[in-house]
Amino acid sequence: MTEVPFVDLAAAHAEVERQVRAGFDRVMAKGAFVQGPDVAGFEREYAHFSGAAHCVGLGNGTDALELALRALFHERGAQERGGGDGPDVVLPANTFIATAEAVVRAGARPVLVDVDPDDLLIDQDLAAAATGPSTGAIIPVHLYGRLAHMDRLLRLGPPVLEDAAQSQGAVRDGQGLAGAIAATSFYPGKNLGAYGDAGAVITGSDELARTVRLMRDHGSERKYHHEIVGFNSRLDTLQAVVLRAKLRRLDGWNEQRRVAAARYAELLAGIPGLVPPSAAGGEHVWHLYVIRVPRRDEVAERLGEMGVRVGIHYPVPVHLQPAFRHLGHGPGDFPVAEAAAGQILSLPMFPQITEEQQQKVADALWKILG
Repeated sequence: MTEVPFVDLAAAHAEVERQVRAGFDRVMAKGAFVQGPDVAGFEREYAHFSGAAHCVGLGNGTDALELALRALFHERGAQERGGGDGPDVVLPANTFIATAEAVVRAGARPVLVDVDPDDLLIDQDLAAAATGPSTGAIIPVHLYGRLAHMDRLLRLGPPVLEDAAQSQGAVRDGQGLAGAIAATSFYPGKNLGAYGDAGAVITGSDELARTVRLMRDHGSERKYHHEIVGFNSRLDTLQAVVLRAKLRRLDGWNEQRRVAAARYAELLAGIPGLVPPSAAGGEHVWHLYVIRVPRRDEVAERLGEMGVRVGIHYPVPVHLQPAFRHLGHGPGDFPVAEAAAGQILSLPMFPQITEEQQQKVADALWKILG
């Protein structure tokens, strides 16, 4: 039985293999393994791609979120007392654990809010209600390849840190990243994925960029001179080589994802009980194609038996994770996120997915649900 993979990283590698090998050879010949020219080159190119003044490459996306928060707190003079006693940070309950994890690691307290029932992104009204004098930042999470609504969040007062790990290249209402600072992940499965862990912070602020650069390299701009207590979270030069090669194809790959999403919409139309993603035209970059179905776990199991690999993003909201029990929430506190967690199902989605593969996915869902 020929399987449909959830993601096909080998297909993407085949398109960039020649450039990556040449880049690796160049790095090996020069021995520029840490903070080499390819890191600076990628930072310059990704900043341009994002329409921002600065990109600071980091070891992973979680570090990017944490260092972005720390830079915001540093700029505002917020006290980072640790143990969650620092500033409040408003974020959605429907997100990967790393978003809330970074808040705690930065010494702040996560303040969770529910999400919009249509796109499952942060509910602006609820975020506004949760924002107060102790709020140090707001983190909208751009899930599935679509930007969250930002207009009201940007007017609330606290700085906005965008979690852009799933939205590389997306815009909304004609605008891309609009907050004070953004963090992204280049985990292999992302629209722009490395060959291991990597991440970055993107900002228009010279001061925020400088602070993150200090933090990523032991608080130092000059060797053995350390202005602040920092971290070791530098973007690996070999990963920068991979990212530079893939970045040149990202616009085209995102367009291929849009074509695949439109095809899914046609193939799945009319399946009983299936709720497709809300359409977003050319602004959505379709990192994931997330449907909602009844009896999700049963559907996922049967799809697997039929050779269709799927994912669930995410099966347990943040407030129901044992790691965040200390926030004092329980079942029913964020009903939209909780309901979605039992229904969402991510279908195979990658730029090189074929019509035949998508037809197999659709045929299997029609057989199960139709």
